[in-house]
Amino acid sequence: MRFELFVALRHLLARRKQVFISLISMISIMGIALGVMALVVVIAVMSGFEKELKKKILGNTAHIMVMKYGGAIRDYKKLTETISQLDQVTEAAPFILSQAMLTHGRQVNGAGIRGIDQNHDPLRKKLEGMLVDGHFFSPRNETTNKTPEIILGSALAKNLGVKPGSSVRLVAPSGSPTPLGLIPRMQRFAVIGTYTSGMYQYDSALAYTTLEAAQRFFALPGQVSGIAVEIEKLYEAGIMAEKIGKLLPYPYWARDWISMNRNLFTALKLERVTMFIILALIIMVAAFNIISTLIMVVMEKHKEIAILKTMGLSARRVMRIFVWEGMIIGFAGTLLGLAGSLILCEILKRYDFITLPGDVYYFETALPVDLQVFHLVVTASLSLLLSFVATLYPSFRASRLLPAEALRYE
Repeated sequence: MRFELFVALRHLLARRKQVFISLISMISIMGIALGVMALVVVIAVMSGFEKELKKKILGNTAHIMVMKYGGAIRDYKKLTETISQLDQVTEAAPFILSQAMLTHGRQVNGAGIRGIDQNHDPLRKKLEGMLVDGHFFSPRNETTNKTPEIILGSALAKNLGVKPGSSVRLVAPSGSPTPLGLIPRMQRFAVIGTYTSGMYQYDSALAYTTLEAAQRFFALPGQVSGIAVEIEKLYEAGIMAEKIGKLLPYPYWARDWISMNRNLFTALKLERVTMFIILALIIMVAAFNIISTLIMVVMEKHKEIAILKTMGLSARRVMRIFVWEGMIIGFAGTLLGLAGSLILCEILKRYDFITLPGDVYYFETALPVDLQVFHLVVTASLSLLLSFVATLYPSFRASRLLPAEALRYE
């Protein structure tokens, strides 16, 4: 063990006459521990919120959407084959996305209607997994004259007062021209299921039907709104969207799921950075306690410092003694804070103390927690860095102490 570390431990562990200094040291350790714990837990919760939000968005959105400026796509079959041949593309399927009014009795609700290929659409498996009541589309329905089928979001079904086995009437925003003028296009759909994605924005305003039923209802024979593309590496969707955009000529365009939600993700990132800075100030305040503790230790130990310097200990080595003292306090507080944050995060994961309301926080779930090693490393590094900076001034004062001044009246 180095001499400086040995002396620092003796200063911190030995019984002092001045209990007040020991109390301030404990307060410094607890202050740093609370700051570290608060910072880790808040960042873990915000990261968990962002991770859960991405999961919910991807449950209702394809990785890449290819659409056309100015209207529907006619040659979508050829376009789908071209996109499917690209590397990393696992699935590509046409879809229709439009708005309509849903009515049931006296209840009226606007919603987005998405027509999907029930055999090849990238969202079909996700939709099947989100069903909470009813069943998926019947394969034989489109070959018969039965009423077309529709699957509603759970919140949307609740607003309309329907359940599987009921029927709703869809009213298109654009009517059909007749000698008497425009007549709203209406059709009855059979509700065969309800789904819950966990994201209120989708559950309350999105319904699914088959591609053929949507083409007939919106009067788009042989046309689609776009092509949904699923790729192997979802975080490379931006690169693939650029590649598809270069492959397809104007008026086609491609957008990835990140760019479509860029404003939301940017706001979350800004909020996370802001919270990190604010909570880091707690650790900084605790670091000021280290300064006051070390200054009082220097005042108490001025005779010992003078004797050590008289015996030949250099000013630099004296400075190291008090740097070690401050770092021991900082390390103890950091270690205690990390242990507390691990325990608290585990409790939050295991028990649902807080439930986020879906109509306020995009999705309804228990408080999400995503604790990463990176968060622990960054927080611990910041805490130790602030502790080190806090030791510089007191240790410098100790190193500048003159033995003759300290021992004058001894």
